[in-house]
Amino acid sequence: MDSSRAVPGAGAAGITSPGSLLPSYGAIVGVLLHLFVYFVALLYRSDRKVKKQDAPTPCERHCCKEGPIRNGHVGQRPPSINPERLKDFGEEDYLNGDVKTWEMKIVSRNEELLRDALDPVTQPNSRSSQPTYNKLIRFEDISAAAFKIQSGVQKTPCMYSRLSKQYGMDIYLKKEFLQYTGSVKERGVLYLLTSLQQEQQKKGVIVASDSNFSMAVAYHASELRIPVFVIMSTSTSPARVKMCREYGAMVISYGTTAKDSQIHARRLAQENGYLYLEEEDSAIYLSGLGTMGLEIYEQVPKLDAVIFPAGGHCGLLAGSAAALKHLNPHIAVIGVESESFPVLQQSLKIGHPIEDQACSNHQFYGDVSGPCFGTNSLQLTGKLVDKVVTVREEDILISMLRLLEYERATVDAEGAIGLAALVAGKLPELKSKRVAITICSGNLELPLMRQCIDRALTLDNRVCKFSLLLSDCPGNISKLLEILTREEVRVLDIKQEHMFVISDLFTIKVTCIIETRDKIHTAQLRNALLERYPTMMWTER
Repeated sequence: MDSSRAVPGAGAAGITSPGSLLPSYGAIVGVLLHLFVYFVALLYRSDRKVKKQDAPTPCERHCCKEGPIRNGHVGQRPPSINPERLKDFGEEDYLNGDVKTWEMKIVSRNEELLRDALDPVTQPNSRSSQPTYNKLIRFEDISAAAFKIQSGVQKTPCMYSRLSKQYGMDIYLKKEFLQYTGSVKERGVLYLLTSLQQEQQKKGVIVASDSNFSMAVAYHASELRIPVFVIMSTSTSPARVKMCREYGAMVISYGTTAKDSQIHARRLAQENGYLYLEEEDSAIYLSGLGTMGLEIYEQVPKLDAVIFPAGGHCGLLAGSAAALKHLNPHIAVIGVESESFPVLQQSLKIGHPIEDQACSNHQFYGDVSGPCFGTNSLQLTGKLVDKVVTVREEDILISMLRLLEYERATVDAEGAIGLAALVAGKLPELKSKRVAITICSGNLELPLMRQCIDRALTLDNRVCKFSLLLSDCPGNISKLLEILTREEVRVLDIKQEHMFVISDLFTIKVTCIIETRDKIHTAQLRNALLERYPTMMWTER
């Protein structure tokens, strides 16, 4: 068979090589290039879409520009803090999630920590360099303050007292004198200092007094590493100056009166950029003081009444009343002040604070002797406080003695004035009730403490003095001492005098100072002496 025979219909055009069926190299490169450009375009579109979604809206940009952005949505209020949740309250709960994360700078006044941005009200006669805010505090403000200061102040005990049987009621003593500086003022001061702007904290603060407020500022400002300066007059007790320096403050003695120190402090504040602090009734300070009311309500169930010190500086009374009345409106809130200067009673009567009533015994009464310092405290007191009573100085001294004997508590007049209302019998309606008394200050200087205890023992008829005339014969004084020994009294002092006695030549005057157990023991001794010496002269208190 001949292999060279041609196939019919086949020509040169019908024969193709295998390589001619594949696309050319240029076509492949072109397709790959188109695919690359397409994917780049997709990535670019998705990136622009993500950036557009993450960017703040015009409204949000406007809010950032016009005012501070709080945690959560703009204008959203944080949840209320109940006292039962204070221990378990966490920072995550307060933030409530949904926090804006883009970069921003927050500039705020310290009052914004109380949830509402308030416009400061300018007052021409302002007592402090701080902006004044006319706002009545709310329970949420006090709860926020309690959460913020819980790690900086002591949760002092509120304990059942041995004095309960003596006064016929269940008495619980809130021992705020156990704070580091011995005063409840630490609560308001710490909340006030932590609420300052960071720039002001770097510059420092300055105060001008020797009060418990200044001591609390000196201590907590030093703990927060805030420069603190305290201006005191040259008449200030050396013990107070030493204590303030030990707390970490720079103490400067200037002027002979408190007014001179205040003027100098204001001038230094203006020249150096310090913030001049003075105890006032701002919402922040009152909220800090009001945290004590929360603790009392938590520590003592089924309370019937709570007694607070009052006077011109009634911030503790007003702030704690706001907390207690919110938690239980049936709890009676009672304030106690001295009848020598009833500043609060008179201010409530006329409807505005009075400034012209001064105290001549500031060394003894301390902070309760100051003038009424604001309308916020006065409004809260008039609205929430059930009763304000007055007590005598003698009642305060005896209550200081009772606290020292029964509670081993050395307190000053401000700390003892609440119990003085029970000593004076001013609150008979509290018999058989459950009552809490705030012992809020224990800064009593040693020389003054001696005077107070000696006077209190005399007022309580436990230190007595008598005089009698004896013939100047051997054995007469020893017979007198035998009677005193038989009656089981303690002789504190005895002296005899004959030079200035207007009587017989051989007559002497014997004066004795003795200590007894109580009033009954004193009466027994007096009767025994009158039987033996009818001419005895008993010195009445």
